[in-house]
Amino acid sequence: MPSQIYLGQVMHQRFFPMQYQFRYGVMSLRVDIDQIETEAKKSTWLSLNRFNLFSLHFKDYGARQTDQAWRIWADSLLAEYGLPEPAHKIELVCFPRFMNIAFNPLAMWYAYDQQGKMIAIIGEVSNTFGQWHHYVLTDKGRPLADSIKAQAKKDFHVSPFIGMDCQYQFRFNKPSAHYKIGIYQTENSQQVLTATQVGQAQDLNDSNLLKAALKHPFNSLKVLWMIHWWAIKIWVKGGRFHRTPEQQVGIDYSHTEMHLC
Repeated sequence: MPSQIYLGQVMHQRFFPMQYQFRYGVMSLRVDIDQIETEAKKSTWLSLNRFNLFSLHFKDYGARQTDQAWRIWADSLLAEYGLPEPAHKIELVCFPRFMNIAFNPLAMWYAYDQQGKMIAIIGEVSNTFGQWHHYVLTDKGRPLADSIKAQAKKDFHVSPFIGMDCQYQFRFNKPSAHYKIGIYQTENSQQVLTATQVGQAQDLNDSNLLKAALKHPFNSLKVLWMIHWWAIKIWVKGGRFHRTPEQQVGIDYSHTEMHLC
């Protein structure tokens, strides 16, 4: 199967107004969105849009519509941000559902041309309030480098203990045998938070899925637990609580642009 499993680690480090760092192991899937339906039919432990040990659902990513394939949404969004024609291939890197439980703080989409050059990236950020946002990067159809830096103004409320007057810098590498992304958040030019994810690829097959289930069971629950555990710690230590901005209340989904830097 062309799709793969990534076994790796997520790291969060906060610098201001209080300092902490934590790491935890994670399991992700890297899937070709045009091939995953065929691949899932060949798998015992992975399904598309139905229950299994591991599963992927249209309603968990992208436009999050049960009856709409990801390709339709992705082509439309990338065209809106200047991609002149549909990508030849699009990959999704995400945490799959495990025993029907899912939460993805960050899922990544990578688009390629016929020569295999990366031409667009979508960062899909989700918060614990049921909202999600896409940060979109294209160079109007021109190929991107295999390793790039991008930036964006913070336009989506994620942590209630970090304000909205922030900037992101992103570092992306083209997914391969190794996976790596970095997010560096500043507020008033002061470093606030760094988050990274790294992974090592394995073949997507039944044997490796079972091994991943044993190594990282209830992946999403672990992520949710870590988010809330550290939120409680920050609150106890006197961290300032930021409510969802008024303009975002009642809005489930939004998207804005990233820029190369």
